[in-house]
Amino acid sequence: MKKREDLRSQAWYGGDGLRSFSHRSRSRQLGLNPEEHLGKPVIGILNTYSGINPCHLHFRERAEEVARGVWQAGGYPVEFPVATLSETYQKPTPMLYRNLLAMETEELLRSYPIDGAVLMGGCDKTTPALLMGAASAGLPAIYLPAGPMLRGNWRGEVLGSGTDMWKYWDERRAGNVSDCEWTELESGINRSPGHCMTMGTASTMTSAAEVLGMTLPGAASIPAVDSGHHRLAAATGLRIVDMVWEDLTINEILTADAYADAVATVIALGGSTNAVIHLIAMARRSEIGLSLADFDRIARQTPVLANIRPGGEFLMEDFYYAGGLPALLGQIKDLLHLDRVTVTGRTLGEHLDGAIVHRPEVIRPRSNPLSTDGGLAVLSGNLAPDGAVIKHIAAQERLLQHTGPAIVFRDYKDMQNRVNDPDLKVDADSVLVLQNAGPLGGPGMPEYGMLPIPDVLLRQGIRDMVRISDARMSGTSYGACVLHVAPESFVGGPLALVRTGDLITLDVPARQLTLDISDREWAQRKAQWQSPPDRYERGYGALYQAHVTQANHGCDFDFLARPGKNPDPNPR
Repeated sequence: MKKREDLRSQAWYGGDGLRSFSHRSRSRQLGLNPEEHLGKPVIGILNTYSGINPCHLHFRERAEEVARGVWQAGGYPVEFPVATLSETYQKPTPMLYRNLLAMETEELLRSYPIDGAVLMGGCDKTTPALLMGAASAGLPAIYLPAGPMLRGNWRGEVLGSGTDMWKYWDERRAGNVSDCEWTELESGINRSPGHCMTMGTASTMTSAAEVLGMTLPGAASIPAVDSGHHRLAAATGLRIVDMVWEDLTINEILTADAYADAVATVIALGGSTNAVIHLIAMARRSEIGLSLADFDRIARQTPVLANIRPGGEFLMEDFYYAGGLPALLGQIKDLLHLDRVTVTGRTLGEHLDGAIVHRPEVIRPRSNPLSTDGGLAVLSGNLAPDGAVIKHIAAQERLLQHTGPAIVFRDYKDMQNRVNDPDLKVDADSVLVLQNAGPLGGPGMPEYGMLPIPDVLLRQGIRDMVRISDARMSGTSYGACVLHVAPESFVGGPLALVRTGDLITLDVPARQLTLDISDREWAQRKAQWQSPPDRYERGYGALYQAHVTQANHGCDFDFLARPGKNPDPNPR
């Protein structure tokens, strides 16, 4: 157990020097009496609230409740507003700024007199960004998920954010949804604060944070507006103070076993493909070498048990009532490392003792899974020498072994301009290929990977076809979409060499993605390829393009992902 003089913040406030006098006098300027903060753990509350981020709209109130818990436990709370990454509004993609929030998190925790941190996030990129930064900082830290929003409703039908947007947009384009109905859908699909209540990237990553041991048990599935979420916030504030005294740091929690369990959990949830990139990046911040091969290996032995959209039927609110993540983890205990520590100071196994599934139609038993071998596959082959991924549980089975002629779009704008061109020669067997949408080409690897089905095919009743890109797709999306092709086309990866009419074969059981052209043709096309100009000439974008890694390495900045220690900013 730490003593008062061991607190990190004492390097700022303790002693009789000029600098400590300055720090204490400025605390008086803040209106604080000495007994309110001196000798107490200083807890940084990193709040990603913004008035333009609907996922975090309730975080003003939750930050106050976290602070209440910190005060009650004998700590001193300090709120830090940090960058909000809104999947809804930020362009070209918040993925471009994930590393920026990670940098901000690390440097705030290092440079201020903070003994421990509460990380408040939920919208897709905020969870990995906050955990990446905190892992690099190495202090005691705990995560507070935003929680899913309430389920949507339209004319008596339950709606899932994202997933049903894609579904009804296709129906509207096919002429099956009127303007009036579309307006009603607009008002009924997102009904409260909180992140997507489908098993999109937000719920996938908050669930990953929970199984990693970074949240209080059951935290990831509590709806944002449930009274239990208010109590969770206060309990999180209470716990972080004890973590500081116990010197339970984030690096003791984020172990190799923890990351392996996070991968298994993502698979069992039928989770977002974005988790592949984020968990690889997070693991590297913990100096752990998680790879695409680990995802494929674990997926082959992990069943999909969460019957949640887009791969299933229900929503996160149903998942919460069914027992939440502890109930699901209780079904796969034999695949997990139960003796590792969590933020509570107790083991994962202790938290799962007595976990009960209340609705087996939502959290399936092992005897009745949605899929026996996981809903995620890692592909290789001459089109993806460094890997690609597909969420095959959300695709039509007929397309999992498919050969068809490519229709190539050189970038997103080209795709928008031509995908519905009446002269486009496309049919249900065509393979849509999007180039220059990866980490550098996007830029930022936007969620362009769910290429739209051409209108002409929608009107024929076609709702899925093979689509290939170096982009990502929303975790709420579905379809036979091959994503994260690496290396990306913008740097001359094989995807850049595909031409319209080329035959492409997708074989998910064999884990292969191949282009059928001769070696001579490969060489000729490679020799003719020219590197495109950089996207950015200055600013953060220039930093990004100079240092971002490819998808198979997590799209982190190379100088952030490498091992190494930095000096204490305020040595005693």
